[in-house]
Amino acid sequence: MKLLNTTVKNKVLGSMMKIIDRERANIIKENKKDLEAFNKEDQALYDRLIVNHDKVDGMIRAIEEVREQDDPVGKLKSEVVLESGLKVTNKTAPFGTIMIIYESRPDVTIEAAVLAFKANNKIFLKGGKEAYNSNVVLEKCWHEALEANGLSKDWITLLHINRQETQEFLKHPPEQLDLIVPRGGERLIRFVKEHSTCAVLVSGRGNNFLYVAEDADWEKAVKVILNAKTDKISGCNALDKVLIDKRIPGYRDKVKELDKILEAAGVEVLVDRNIKQTLGQRTEIPNKDIWYEEFLALKIVMAAVDNVDEAIAMINEYSGGHSASILTENTDKAQKFMEQVDSAAVYHNASTRFTDGGQMGVGAELAISTDKLHHRGPLGLKQLVTNKYYVFGDGHIRT
Repeated sequence: MKLLNTTVKNKVLGSMMKIIDRERANIIKENKKDLEAFNKEDQALYDRLIVNHDKVDGMIRAIEEVREQDDPVGKLKSEVVLESGLKVTNKTAPFGTIMIIYESRPDVTIEAAVLAFKANNKIFLKGGKEAYNSNVVLEKCWHEALEANGLSKDWITLLHINRQETQEFLKHPPEQLDLIVPRGGERLIRFVKEHSTCAVLVSGRGNNFLYVAEDADWEKAVKVILNAKTDKISGCNALDKVLIDKRIPGYRDKVKELDKILEAAGVEVLVDRNIKQTLGQRTEIPNKDIWYEEFLALKIVMAAVDNVDEAIAMINEYSGGHSASILTENTDKAQKFMEQVDSAAVYHNASTRFTDGGQMGVGAELAISTDKLHHRGPLGLKQLVTNKYYVFGDGHIRT
């Protein structure tokens, strides 16, 4: 793959910012077609689908942020001269060709493409059919920006294929795919893993937990729980399960207070058997499967635990490995929780809603990876490269 000069890449991004701003009315008009055709009963997906002036401004900001970041390609990772005289240099290098599969969010068509392109990767974008019109107009903007700077529009390609065609594409891609990112739920991830023939980086599944320790500041805990659950229900970093330590002073009163606050915010509360003894009017979780479920809705499970060890064990068994938080005033307990919970992001006295590239200082993100290879957490510009060894000799042979 040809390595593009940083200046050329940044010129394309500058052109794209101007084109999107120029075309914003048309982008919003095309998005309205998608909104009118969408089933509004799925509020989380509907929220993700909306493109308004604020969203367009956000797209422009995302491109600008990436343009201002250092080019991640060709960065020196290590350099050593061996006893043999060989000089071994390790540098960052593009993946090559990336494919991302995502639902409903037209802004991903901007963020994924800008990150892939700045990191010198080609990208195939497989957006959901519910955002078809929005994605088509955004692809046209990308192609105009590329061709205006003398580059092929093949750097960024929106795939107009159905599920069956996607399956065939994964099995027999028209060119080598180096990385696939399925950004969605369990069904999508299973589908991609089953049919793909290259590396798959899992992203998108939340099912996030929060543990309220016996020494937690209750006022902090309530504020954090409410934010993590209600700030954006469609986010993969939204809260799904709250574990409350039975030893917290005023346990029953605090459980009742939290229940009332959540109810007032429109949150459906499900409970385990122990909490049911305090909140008799609440529905008890029907089976174990609910513990694995990501809700993406105004819905939460409230359960009781005996101690931090039980909380850690439950989180590691049931969570999606995305985000987990502990509310405690004991720093040693927080350290234990954060070290032993196996999640991409762990928090002390803070909302899980911060698991986001922009909020964590990464900038625009391709996805939130819950895999451990090659990267975990927000997948930003610096993470969209692999590495390559350059070995320099002078007729060296191995004996």
